[in-house]
Amino acid sequence: MLDKILFPTDGSDGASEVFGHALDVAAAHDATVHVINVADTARDSVTQVRGQVIDALEQAGTRAVKDAASRASDRGVPTVTDVLQGEPYATIVDYAESADIDLVIMPTHGRQGLQRFLLGSTTERVVRRSDVPVLTVRPDDDVTVRYPYQSVLVPTDGSDPSAAALEVGLDVTRVADAALHLVSVVDVASLGFDVRADIQTEALESAAQDIVDEAAATATEAGVDPAATSVEFGGSVARAIQSYVTDHDIDLLVVGTHGRTGFDRYVLGSVAEHLVRTAPVPVLTVRDTVRS
Repeated sequence: MLDKILFPTDGSDGASEVFGHALDVAAAHDATVHVINVADTARDSVTQVRGQVIDALEQAGTRAVKDAASRASDRGVPTVTDVLQGEPYATIVDYAESADIDLVIMPTHGRQGLQRFLLGSTTERVVRRSDVPVLTVRPDDDVTVRYPYQSVLVPTDGSDPSAAALEVGLDVTRVADAALHLVSVVDVASLGFDVRADIQTEALESAAQDIVDEAAATATEAGVDPAATSVEFGGSVARAIQSYVTDHDIDLLVVGTHGRTGFDRYVLGSVAEHLVRTAPVPVLTVRDTVRS
């Protein structure tokens, strides 16, 4: 169950649109939504002049969280609001940890407008560093957002991050009484065209099937019988997953992210990164914290 949901907002149209989905999730779980705005005081232009500029940022942030709280009140969803200062991504990650947040929900773009991704900036950095699962939603016309979720897809490659994603995906599936889909993708582009390709393909297909079967067994042991399991082939793992999402009318994609130790730097796996940027449905990213 979700008790506390964090929604950072910058007051943009994209954030406002995604906030509606956050309210849907919160209402279904009787959760409290923590709505925060972070005045970006890490920028040179702000730190040099401070004073009136920071006041203006905080005033805009206060309006943004106030508007969101009003919408939440109309839905009967309790809120906690705050306007903070600092580096946005670090402040969001720290807040999620200190407030014992269960889920962070963020749009993939905001203040810059619908054609420019914040990935590479705030959202990407939160996804990379947050120990709390992050639900990202692209506020675009080509994205389908339905709630409650009726079908959940968890891609798996047998790694620790995908195991962490499966654990969270099982929780979501149980609560929503949704259909669970499990997929492993064979990256045929990595095989080349020599005479050994067919043998390699068979070996990879067999390994992928074992991975899916193991994930299915884990799900069954947890009380969730998968609605479908599949081994897919593609020149791009991300595109193969996207095709599965479209072909099987998936509502939510749950993917694991990869971490790297040292200097507090976490590197989002290229597949997960691509899916967050381009998936036609919300993407729930789960970072494996055991080895990170």
